Amino acid sequence: METGIFVDERSVEKEEEKKASWGSWTVFIISIVLIFIIVRFVIGVITISGNSMNPTIEDGDLLLTSNLIFTVERNDMIVFRDDNGFNVIKRVIGLPNDRIAIQNGAVLVNGEIVNETYTTGLSNDMEEIIVPSKSYFVLGDNRTPGESLDSRDHNVGTIDEKHVLGEVIISLFPFSLMSIQ
Repeated sequence: METGIFVDERSVEKEEEKKASWGSWTVFIISIVLIFIIVRFVIGVITISGNSMNPTIEDGDLLLTSNLIFTVERNDMIVFRDDNGFNVIKRVIGLPNDRIAIQNGAVLVNGEIVNETYTTGLSNDMEEIIVPSKSYFVLGDNRTPGESLDSRDHNVGTIDEKHVLGEVIISLFPFSLMSIQ
């Protein structure tokens, strides 16, 4: 009779081990799904390809973006999807209803010259435009003609807010906070 009790105890132990194993796998799978959701929809990691944001961001830099919680403000570096499906990073210069012009290489927002210490090169002049509602005027920090495909180009124009995917938070490599004003 004692051997029957010993066998039952062993069966119970094996059953508990199975349950613990399934519980561990369930926690693991849920964790992987949560990490995927966070990386896909809340934050993003982007590797830069190109020189349009020099000298602030260089080719090969690794950036962290906020894709869920952000408010687009002037001078923010945003990520948006272009018409070809590529993710692009540019600096917000004009907000909805702003008047933007470039005269003698200087950017004017609502008639005031913008002090831009983060740029390189001089942009070609541009007639004044008014940024449509729910849109942004964006420029690359490399203003040398031909270096940045941005809102100065009629093929790009202003960026509709529905195309904005997120805001650059920090540079992971090389490490740098991206709050350049």
